Formats: sequence, structure tokens, C-alpha cells
Amino acid sequence: MDLTDQLFSLQDTSYRDFHSRLMPTVDKSRIIGVRTPALRNFAKSLTKEQAFLFMSALPHYYYEENNLHAFLIERITDFDECITELDRFLPYVDNWATCDMMRPKIFKKHTDGLLPHIKLWLESEHIYTVRFAIEMLMVFYSDEKFHPVFSDMVSSVRSDEYYVKMMVAWYFATLLSKHYIAVLPYIEQARLDKWTHNKAIQKAVESYRITSEQKAFLKTLKLN
Repeated sequence: MDLTDQLFSLQDTSYRDFHSRLMPTVDKSRIIGVRTPALRNFAKSLTKEQAFLFMSALPHYYYEENNLHAFLIERITDFDECITELDRFLPYVDNWATCDMMRPKIFKKHTDGLLPHIKLWLESEHIYTVRFAIEMLMVFYSDEKFHPVFSDMVSSVRSDEYYVKMMVAWYFATLLSKHYIAVLPYIEQARLDKWTHNKAIQKAVESYRITSEQKAFLKTLKLN
């Protein structure tokens, strides 16, 4: 039984029907319907040889095959190898879910080395490569590694693509909840496009980490 057949053995059709509605960019015929915990366990079960052969066979057809590839990249423990595999795979990512679930653990130990790659990804013309870059800034540089220069990088992103703009909004909503004073000027000075600006405020107001007073003030900054 090949890997695709094994994925079909894990199929949950009700989950497929539900999940397909969340991903309008992926044709339903390309979704098998494998729940994420089962897919992660499947990734762990593969031998190094199986993983190598599978990751060498790009592009994949099924959504879950792409997710499996993402989970295998997450498990790479060598930083340079992880970057190499990401650069091969990112151009084939075609939806927000595959993009957002891919968070290589090795990056936490190599934040200095990761930054040049993030800068290159931000300059990509591929929607999900840019989205991934912003997500990496949000995940690995929003706590003790935070510096306003990273918010400058995100605020400088200009795109008409919904899935890029949404990630920019998510980034600023998240950073407002962690570094309110430092990040507020990006909203006060309207440094984002109108849609993204208002979406960032909406997401921030929905956060339980932001005080009632802060939420009230953010609402006054909405652009009409």
C-alpha cells in the first residue's frame, strides 16, 4: 500500500465535507478528509527513507499530502536542511491551512539565522510564501525576541491578496495583545491599508488579552 492509499485508510468523509468549506481555494476532490492528529501521527510513523522519497515527489495532488509534507518539514532537526526543504515546498503551498500549520521547531534555536530567509520570503510573489514569512515573525519574534523593526517589515507588505492581508491583520492584532504601547502607533498612524487596518482592530478587540479600555480606544481608530 503506497502512502496515498494509507491516507485514504484514515479518511473521515464528514470531516472532509466540513473542512472543504473552510478552504475555497482547494477543490473538494483534492481533499481526502484526514483529521490533523491522525495525520501528525502518520508523519511520525514514516521511516527516513519513506519521508525522503515522499518529499522528493513534488508536486503533490491531495491536500493531505501537502499537509503531510508540512509536518515532515516540521520534524527536521537540521536548520539548513529545513530551510532547503521549505524553499522547495513553499511554492507548492496553495491554501492558508497548509501554510499556517507549518511551524518548524528548529527555528526557535536559530532566530538570527532565520531572519535573512524571512526577508527573502516577504519579497516573494507567491501568496503563501509571504503569508508564511509573516507567520514566522508572529510566532518566533513576538515575545522576548520582539523588536519594532519586525513590525516595520510586516507593515511594509503591500498586497491585494486576501490571505496576505488577513495574516498582516492577525499579526498586528496579536502584537497589540503582547506589546500594546510599542505597536499602537502603527494603528494610530494608519500605516496599514484601510481593510487590513480595520481587520486588525476587529481581531484585537476580540482578544481576551486586551483590556476593555484598550479595546474602547482601538474602536475609535477605525477608518471609515
